[in-house]
Amino acid sequence: MAYIPNTLENKTIVITGGAGFIGSNLAFYFQKHHPGARVIVLDRFRGGEPNSLGHFKNLIGFEGEIISADITHNLNALKKIEFDYLFHLAAISDTTNTNQQLVMQTNHHAFLKLLRIAEKQEARVIYASSAGVYGNTNAPNRVGFDEVPENIYGFSKLHMDKSALSFAQESFMPIVGLRYFNVYGPGEFYKDKSASMILQLGLQALRHKEVKLFEFGEQQRDFVYIEDVIQASVKAMVAAKSGVYNVGYGMGRSYNEIVEILQKELGDFKVNYIKNPYPFFQKHTCADIQATHADLGYAPIYNLEQGIQTYLPVIKKYANPS
Repeated sequence: MAYIPNTLENKTIVITGGAGFIGSNLAFYFQKHHPGARVIVLDRFRGGEPNSLGHFKNLIGFEGEIISADITHNLNALKKIEFDYLFHLAAISDTTNTNQQLVMQTNHHAFLKLLRIAEKQEARVIYASSAGVYGNTNAPNRVGFDEVPENIYGFSKLHMDKSALSFAQESFMPIVGLRYFNVYGPGEFYKDKSASMILQLGLQALRHKEVKLFEFGEQQRDFVYIEDVIQASVKAMVAAKSGVYNVGYGMGRSYNEIVEILQKELGDFKVNYIKNPYPFFQKHTCADIQATHADLGYAPIYNLEQGIQTYLPVIKKYANPS
């Protein structure tokens, strides 16, 4: 489904973190629906450490251009390209990473450099923020309210939002930040421990007939399927104004509910409840998406049941690769 009528003919789109989960899905979206666009993926690619989640297998079949670069050290290649849109998805997204300096340099400071490059190109910027900015404040989560991050990752994303809004006011450059909630779907396999609980629980159930949940599985998340994330991201390209928006389904669902859906689809399996070792673990997230709908025309299509049913054939392939 094409989410904007514009063909993007002869437009150049740069996607940082384009070998990652959301980035690679975006790259293939443009390749399929807007073949007249020039699509360039910039990614560090995995170097054997958890700070780079891009993987070449996510881009098998991608016919656009690829630049291997680290946004914190080398943006010279990007400076030489004339582009119209910049999707900035590159980041350290591991919420357990406690290296505060590294996370801030990668997520916030490099973002500022990218904004300056985009300004010279007069390009539109759409970037990934996160529900992590809300920490453990009360749901539903609304942009501009109760933004109290529990970890350095959420802190870095909050300051990306603040810097983006300030930059947009000063430069009059259109910038849209999208606070992704718990995204799941094809392409996340190489995120390892950062992958969604839907994938992790599905793999555990298929491989071991047993899943592990933190006591007692009642924590709620706003799970949003990758196709809905792509919808919001593409619609942000034609936003009338700069802003920060939530991207979720608009409903919190518990981990126990994921288990119930998986059991209906896969058959019964054991549930083992374990202690939660993370003191900053979010207990409940739910996106207020009223502004996202009003300003971007975003309307999620996949509820949790539909998303899992659509995703399961892929999870089964992950569990039993041929």
